[in-house]
Amino acid sequence: MTLRLVAAAAVVLAAAACSRPQRDPYSTTQPTYDKTTGKLTQLTYDRDHDGKIDTWTEMNGAKPVRSRIDSNEDGKIDRWEYYDDKGQLLKVGLSRNDDGKPDAWAYSGPDGKVARVEISSSGDEHKIDRWETYENGELKTVAFDEQGKGYPTRRLTYAAGNLVLIETDPDGSGGFRARTPVK
Repeated sequence: MTLRLVAAAAVVLAAAACSRPQRDPYSTTQPTYDKTTGKLTQLTYDRDHDGKIDTWTEMNGAKPVRSRIDSNEDGKIDRWEYYDDKGQLLKVGLSRNDDGKPDAWAYSGPDGKVARVEISSSGDEHKIDRWETYENGELKTVAFDEQGKGYPTRRLTYAAGNLVLIETDPDGSGGFRARTPVK
């Protein structure tokens, strides 16, 4: 981050802090417990401290299972987070159309960084038409379903941030047969 960006962010945060009173972040954090076992089952939270609950996290005791987030507080969930048995983030769903339905999913790799992203241009999470893979936090490939077949028909491969290979499936048979190195 550049120094100017950091300075600008500090000014924005200071202005925001002056424009509304600070709220106790714990006043909207509400636990729910199972009445028979006493086990924690849900936490609600106000992420932006405006007094409105915008995050609901299902819990299995101390471990998160799934979070639903309404980040713009329009009454529709726009982010879903799923966790593994150890409480580590597995995948994140996003509603890019802001319609309360996920249309993009980002998956974590073993290192905790984004390993893969699946995107639906149509807004239907079951009709993926773009796949991105990442390696060590950098974009490795982007593949597109240009024929509506449910699998990639074009793939771009990157090395060190540069496009190095374009592959296509000209007959739509499911295999990349045409390869064009990029120099």
